[in-house]
Amino acid sequence: MTAPLRLIVFDVDGTLVDSQVDILAAMSAAFAALDLPMPPRDTVLGIVGLSLDVAMARLAPGLGAAGHAELAGAYKGAYADLRAGGDVAQTSPFYPHARTTLDALSRRPENILGVATGKSRRGLDALLGGHGLDGVFTTVQVADHHPSKPHPAMLHAAMDEAGVTPDSAVMIGDTSYDMDMARAAGVRAIGVGWGYHGPARLTGADHLLDDFRELPGLLDRIWGAQT
Repeated sequence: MTAPLRLIVFDVDGTLVDSQVDILAAMSAAFAALDLPMPPRDTVLGIVGLSLDVAMARLAPGLGAAGHAELAGAYKGAYADLRAGGDVAQTSPFYPHARTTLDALSRRPENILGVATGKSRRGLDALLGGHGLDGVFTTVQVADHHPSKPHPAMLHAAMDEAGVTPDSAVMIGDTSYDMDMARAAGVRAIGVGWGYHGPARLTGADHLLDDFRELPGLLDRIWGAQT
């Protein structure tokens, strides 16, 4: 008997990879390009996961729409330069056991892996390519085509592409934006304790992970063990 399809959607920054070195460097370059003071580290990491237009409005609220667009463009350019000249494995490394867990989940034919991220498609492709993850994710939702998290559009699109209903999908992320997006889409929310918001802010999570190796077992408990 064929097992029902299961859609497993991951956030990227702060969930699969620790990209704070690249994010902080690109943000510093963007603010310097506009001769603006760099916000504190924790403030910058607190907006990771939001689309750039929303993130810049929060980081520089007095700048105005045109300034936010210029700041976002400067960030994109700086990030692209970092990707072109850097080693992804060094500056945006996998969190412990992330890659082996992805490999284990992808071997089960009922699992459909996806991504929902505030990154642009260009930025995501550079990151996935640098980590050898091309082709791992069946559905890829990026900021270019959707409203910012926590709007549920990314998860709605992922479920449409996978052909599953909300009860057959989960969202895994490190921020309150991910948890709120999952709730808005009617999808189970799984928070991770190693990212940028920390467990205290993940009040919308249905489950919390302390170790990536816990994920396959948790999914089997959620959906019922399937062999």
